[in-house]
Amino acid sequence: MDKIQIIGIVAGLLTSVSSIPQLIKIFKEKEVEDLSIGMIIFLICGIATWTYYGILRKDWPIIVTNIFSLMVNITLLVLYKVYKKET
Repeated sequence: MDKIQIIGIVAGLLTSVSSIPQLIKIFKEKEVEDLSIGMIIFLICGIATWTYYGILRKDWPIIVTNIFSLMVNITLLVLYKVYKKET
């Protein structure tokens, strides 16, 4: 593994875990009013595209980190739907 691959893995890990604090906050507070549904949807689309790109390149660090990130953000989307207050 060369330096460029290590940088890619670190970048992928950091971006993959970036939504976890938000996920924990929602689990604890059961509150999603300050969460932007548009941001989540665009982020999921971008992550899915990165995952597809990784598959096309057969680049496992890109595939694995983005699949993890996709699962975290889909969970955010589900929690948004579950805890969103009807107005």
